[in-house]
Amino acid sequence: MRKALSVVLAASMVLGLAACGGSSTATTTAAPAATEAAAETEAAAETAAAAEETEAEAEETETAAETAEAKTVKAGLVLIGDENDQGYTYNFMRGKEAATEVLAAEGINVDWVIKYNLIEGDPVEEANLELADEGCEIIFNNSYGHEPAMLKVAPDYPEIQFVGHTNEGSWKDDLPNTHNAFNNIYEGRYVAGVVAGMKMQEMIDKGEITEDQAVIGYVGAYSFAEVISGFTAYYLGAKSVCPSTTMKVQFVGSWSDATLEANAAQALADAGCIMISQHSDNTTPATTAQSSGVFHTGYNNDMSGVAPQASIISTRIDWTKYFVHAIECVVNGEELEQDYTNHGMATDEVVMTELNEAIAAEGTKEVMEETIEKIKSGEIQVFDTDTFTVNGEKVEQAFAIDTDGDFAPDSEEAIFDGAFHESYYQSAPYFALQIDGIEWLNSAF
Repeated sequence: MRKALSVVLAASMVLGLAACGGSSTATTTAAPAATEAAAETEAAAETAAAAEETEAEAEETETAAETAEAKTVKAGLVLIGDENDQGYTYNFMRGKEAATEVLAAEGINVDWVIKYNLIEGDPVEEANLELADEGCEIIFNNSYGHEPAMLKVAPDYPEIQFVGHTNEGSWKDDLPNTHNAFNNIYEGRYVAGVVAGMKMQEMIDKGEITEDQAVIGYVGAYSFAEVISGFTAYYLGAKSVCPSTTMKVQFVGSWSDATLEANAAQALADAGCIMISQHSDNTTPATTAQSSGVFHTGYNNDMSGVAPQASIISTRIDWTKYFVHAIECVVNGEELEQDYTNHGMATDEVVMTELNEAIAAEGTKEVMEETIEKIKSGEIQVFDTDTFTVNGEKVEQAFAIDTDGDFAPDSEEAIFDGAFHESYYQSAPYFALQIDGIEWLNSAF
């Protein structure tokens, strides 16, 4: 500040000398100019002073922010597997790590406590108890089979928030501290189906296969709505660009069993399927497809690294935004919604992995990007009722919600505006129709 004022005084003295040094005529004309210049110089000095004060205030604020203690939240995570599956659990770990970085930039530190390789039942209950007793403020359970055990623990810890991913019981119970979260993965499966269909149609056009050989083999975990919804969306995507497409589904009765998944993929390839996809947690369907000389699209992770000659693309849920949102709610004392629904490609929470253009059909990237934009805008409805039939008939009515626990939807009409609206009434999928063109090779699970 002193330096700026010295400059002003020096400038004023120079101007004064200039005004007094000439004839009376010169004095008369120079004095107004000197006065104007002095005013301008004074204004500049005031601006400089204000800038210095603003900069000083900003430095004080920055220093205060740096010295202030960051908020810390303790979060628990119960996982069905570990990151070595390179699939489902690995995808959750990626979301967790990305969310941790985002929150750290907001001044929120997350202390994660993680329990690995827990499928269902008593071990899951014990894990939730341990995390609650260790002081976790929010506990995420990442598998469908975790919810019953989680709900046994939640009533005794009303101050802790419990989240069940891919589940449906928590949002409709009477416990305000239980929550469900799932994103519209069926949208990504539809896009993956388009990619697969383009490859099969290209093979037909080149004479490498006949139309009736455009058969997809799908490795499914269980014959639950979540899996049915996914492979139906995939089939409809493929059929939109390869009309002769058919599908065979082999259920394995497990969310994560690498050997069973490999065996199912092999059986499907042996049955003549030239494209393998999956709703299972491991990469073995991809590696089996490659060893069998057929193509593949995956789930949860880019599998072209382990099967570069077979795996064309994958789709996955990006859990980053949900982890950030849920933890922010806890830190800020805000209410976390009991059901996190209607989040998908439009919110960038369902994404595609990088296209393996070395083996994808020509023009796939452009068609894929166009399809994604149409899903985002609503121009494409994945379960458009004009695109499928059940027993040869168009479906005009289908309930969405199971209110009595008998696994048969009995409430809330799912079909309106010409489409079955999946995950509209709840985040957990409820599309369970067995449509024409898809053959279930078993249904014991």
